[in-house]
Amino acid sequence: MRLCRFIDQEVESLGFYLNENQILPLRDVAHSAGFYELPVSGMLDLLPGGAHVELAQKLQAAVNQTVIEEHALATSQVKLLTPIAAPGKMIFLAGNYADHVAETGGTPEDPQKTFPYLFMKPLSTLTHPGDAVRIPASSPSQIDWEIELGVIIGRPCSQVSAAEALSYVAGYTVVNDISDRGFRPNPDRTPRPKDPFFDWLHGKWHDTFCPLGPCILPADECDDPQNLALKLTVNGQVEQNSSTSHMTFGVAEILAFVSSLVSLAPGDLISTGTPAGVGKAKNRFLQAGDSLFAEIAGIGTLTNPVA
Repeated sequence: MRLCRFIDQEVESLGFYLNENQILPLRDVAHSAGFYELPVSGMLDLLPGGAHVELAQKLQAAVNQTVIEEHALATSQVKLLTPIAAPGKMIFLAGNYADHVAETGGTPEDPQKTFPYLFMKPLSTLTHPGDAVRIPASSPSQIDWEIELGVIIGRPCSQVSAAEALSYVAGYTVVNDISDRGFRPNPDRTPRPKDPFFDWLHGKWHDTFCPLGPCILPADECDDPQNLALKLTVNGQVEQNSSTSHMTFGVAEILAFVSSLVSLAPGDLISTGTPAGVGKAKNRFLQAGDSLFAEIAGIGTLTNPVA
């Protein structure tokens, strides 16, 4: 059962994410099941690799229709938060779907002859479900969307093989890797060879450019992270419609590569790249007043307005 973080009456809590309309506070499930204390310090304790994953399973088993009817809250009456409060690392893949590479003018490559391209985003990009993606006044004209599968690390991970990599995953979530395709600081600058790369990179870093949520699907409830449908709509119009099966490098291969470079810690986020359908390929970009809906089957829909 999916887990979420939320604020209700100014109190931060954990809950089961039943659907986009309802959440079930864990404290109420625990009381119904005879557990009067929840010895958890955060979401990760209840996910695979965490100290209290068995407690989470007991609480899940205690959920029934009566408990739902008595204790479920409407998502409209609470404030959903990013499922992980502050990932120690937020690592993203660039060009991990061949159709996205092609639509932006690149040439897809044989994964056996190449390796994943990685970049990072600062924590200030992190944005709660329902909070606005804010168009930067300094560069407002080419703000783009990118739905991605997010992978949350559950236990320390270093130098792991692809065969064992998925056992280090706590769960999966939805990421919208917002991008500024038109970022060009100092228009009168003296050109340098690396300008295009850093323009692209810095265009990923504006505040609010990483919506995350609305919940986490525990890894042990995901049969295959390479078989999840992805769909992103803007104002009701479908812009991206694909599947994680089209990744160039799958989740296991990504974790093996990343962990060969840097040790991963519980709570770290790996965002696995986006499929075709971005605004850049259509010359259609976000504007204030737009509504973004990023949906991954089995996880949920991440909703954010644009301001």
